[in-house]
Amino acid sequence: MVNEPACDEAVAMAREHPGLGVGLHLTLLCGRTALAANRIPGLVAANTAPPRFRDDPVGVGLRYFFQRNLRPQLEAEISAQFERFRATGLRLDHVNGHLNLHLHPTVFGILMARARDWGVTRLRLTCDPFWLNARLASGEWLYRISHAVIFRLLSARARRVLRRLGLRSPDRVFGLLQNARVDEDFVTGLLPRLPGGDSELYSHPSLDESRPEFDALVSPRVKALVAQEGIQLIRYQDL
Repeated sequence: MVNEPACDEAVAMAREHPGLGVGLHLTLLCGRTALAANRIPGLVAANTAPPRFRDDPVGVGLRYFFQRNLRPQLEAEISAQFERFRATGLRLDHVNGHLNLHLHPTVFGILMARARDWGVTRLRLTCDPFWLNARLASGEWLYRISHAVIFRLLSARARRVLRRLGLRSPDRVFGLLQNARVDEDFVTGLLPRLPGGDSELYSHPSLDESRPEFDALVSPRVKALVAQEGIQLIRYQDL
């Protein structure tokens, strides 16, 4: 998230670990903007300093779809975020979006139209297989069913475009339907059931709000299971 205060620290850490695949987490809601408010007046929330996007995902999604006059502002902001990433000197491993807004029809259309200019070669298709998730976890059924349906439809449309343009993505993504519950039990249940092909594990590891997700990724039990199942850990650029 190139607009956020911790970006410089994250870039420094990435440079210390050149084997990491670092992507652009495109932010067009619930975060800071790259451009000044007077450049993108239709995108920013009122009375925010520094300027921020609106925090209403449903409302933002509808505005970006129906208000076609916002497209030039969206394109300018997206371009500014790509420029900020380019300025880090890191290789662009992939592109995804905050709250997966990169699959929004308007945003996705802009990304695909400018993919060559911005160096986009790999992009997340956020399609989490519902029935496998249902066997591994319980609860939050409304969230899980609604997100499974929405993102299956968006990903199916986007997949055809990616194939036509020769862009790559993993076959599937696991973790979206967990909504910050990608803990050790979930991961150890998932790994022996992984379908063939390339899969992405989607999580938000941290030392405070999402500590169980961090613990899952460094778990000796998980690492042993990865080795036991013969799973190859890769970056997007390795697809």
